[in-house]
This record gives sequence, structure tokens and C-alpha cells, in this order.
Amino acid sequence: MTPTPHILVVDDDAPAACLLAEVLTREGYEVTTALSVAEAVEALAGGARFDATLTDLRMPGASGFDLVRELKARDPEAIVLVLTAFGSAQAAGEAIAAGAYDFVSKPVDLTALRFTLARALERHRLALENRSLRRQAQDGVEHAEAAHIVGHSPAMIELMKQAARVAPTQATVLITGETGTGKERVARLVHGYSTRATRRFVAINCGALAEGLLESELFGHVKGAFTGAVAARAGLFREADGGTLFLDEIGDISPALQVRLLRALQEHEIVPVGAETPVPVDVRMVAATRRELGAMVRTGAFREDLYYRLHVVTLHLPPLRERRQDIPALVDHFLRRFAGTLARGPIGIEPAAQAALLAHDWPGNVRELENVIE
Repeated sequence: MTPTPHILVVDDDAPAACLLAEVLTREGYEVTTALSVAEAVEALAGGARFDATLTDLRMPGASGFDLVRELKARDPEAIVLVLTAFGSAQAAGEAIAAGAYDFVSKPVDLTALRFTLARALERHRLALENRSLRRQAQDGVEHAEAAHIVGHSPAMIELMKQAARVAPTQATVLITGETGTGKERVARLVHGYSTRATRRFVAINCGALAEGLLESELFGHVKGAFTGAVAARAGLFREADGGTLFLDEIGDISPALQVRLLRALQEHEIVPVGAETPVPVDVRMVAATRRELGAMVRTGAFREDLYYRLHVVTLHLPPLRERRQDIPALVDHFLRRFAGTLARGPIGIEPAAQAALLAHDWPGNVRELENVIE
């Protein structure tokens, strides 16, 4: 007979904790409640074992993040769902990076919670059956300096969750989105949450350089390889060795460079311009584009084999007009930043100005908004 799953609910709001416990009990779970992280830790110290934990994020004293880390330190396979009324993309990413299984905004959709909890418990059951194969290292993730992402729209929360999940892997990541949506910021976040966070993050805009110069920048060259090559150059692949190389606007590179890039991804080695001997490189590739690469493949403008090499994991950044609810938070963020940079005191924004910002379509996306606020 399968034992009844034991769920720990942690929330400083006693009525909310009791209501959730009552719902879960009716679903057939055994439930223990705690009104603080300290109470939860006390229950764990007393020898209680839980199949999953549902914890609020913001509580007096220690936070839900602290509890996630405590539980994951005790058991790397612990299942933790973070519940909070303060949903944001940054919080979602931090929760997942700290080890949470998922991030659920309040008020809780009980149908969705039932499904998520059942799925999480199944994962836990499988993990216990084969723990050694399913253990995932969390080292370095909590100490990563990830780029700050502002936003609390569902699309941005989901994006942060996906980015935090893929970051510890070595998978190539393709970031898509219009110009100005913040693709490099997401790339830096992936690097910051990765096991390569202590090594270099090297970025280049492929659309900003001519083909010959871009080739030399990426792969390096030997002395005398071409007119003006008075000294050897290592190139960005070797500069990023052990770290992350971010290729912005990858859709702008020429067919010849596409071939060289494909070889670098397949063989994990490069050949500097003018050289004959390959040089091994250990680089995690993150690429970004404003273009529709799939359409470019169909017209022959982009190599299909390179596309699938880059298209292992795709993160899509929606345009600002599709997530207008993030505009007030972005405005506040930029106001505080520029007030400090320009040595100004606190700056507010009038309701009419806020309404105008919310009504604008922002063809230049977050970058345009940033410039307007400055």
C-alpha cells in the first residue's frame, strides 16, 4: 500500500495556511502547518519527513528563499513550491535557482496547484528510486551574480523560470525577441546562474562588424594572416574559454561564418585565421536574434544544421507592448537608477505621464523606455 504523502505548509498568515491545509487534506494528503521558517525547521529537527513543502515567500524573519535553501541542503531532491502574492520575474528566477520545484502566485489556482503538486510528488518518487542518477548539483547557483530582470507579468515569470532551469546545464541557448527587449540581459542571467558563473561572459554583436573583422574577432588570427595583422590575436572564443560566449544578432552572420561557427559547436575547437592547427575551446554558447531563423532556413539564408545546433533551448522575450503591466515597475527602476546617476533627489511621475507611458506601443521596447525616462 502506498503511504499517504506528507505535506508541510509554511505561511505566516494563519487563516491562509489553515485553508490550504484543509484543501490538501480533502485531497487525501497528510498536512502539517508552520507559521514561520523557524517552526518549519523545528519540525524538521524533530525528525519529521515531508514529501513536499509549500512555503510563502515573504515572512517576518527568515524568508521562503531561506527555507528553500535549508530544505535543499538537507535533501537535494526535496520538493518545494514557493507561494507568494508578490509575484515577479526576478523572484521566480531566484526561487527556481535556489532549488524550488515551481513558483505559484497568489491567489492560488487550486486546480493548477493540485496538478503541479501531483507532478512534483511523482518526480520525487522517481528521484528516491534512483537518487544517484537524478541528483543535480546546485553548487555556485546561489552565489551567481545574475543580471537583474524587472517585471512581474506571467510571460516574464515563465521566462525567468525557464532560464533558471536551463542555466546549470551545458545546453546551447537561443534567445529570440525584438530589438530592445533585453536579450543580452537574459543571456547574462543564464551565465550568472550557471556553473560557469565564475568565468568570463564575453559578448559581441554579430551585426555590427564586417564579415572579415567578425571572423578575426571570434576565432582570432596569427601574425601576418592579413594586411594589418601585425600581432597574433586570441579571439573571443579563447577569451571565453571555460565561460560563456554570447553572440547577439546571430542571424546577421554570413554563410561562410555560419560554416565556421557550426564546426566550433560540433568539434569544440577553432582554427584562427591564417593558422592550420585547431585549438580546443570549452565554451557555452548563448545566441540571440531579432530575426525569424526558421523562416531564414526555409529560404536558404541560414544553415539548417546550425539552426538546430543553436535551437536546443529557446527563450523568447515578448515585446513591451505585450506586457504593459511591467511598465510601472520598469519606470520606477529607471527613475531610481537615473536619479542616482544624475545626482538628483527622489523623482516621482505624475498620473498623466504614467498613463501616457502605458498607452505607448514602445516599438523600441525596454531600451526605448529607458531612454525616455533618462
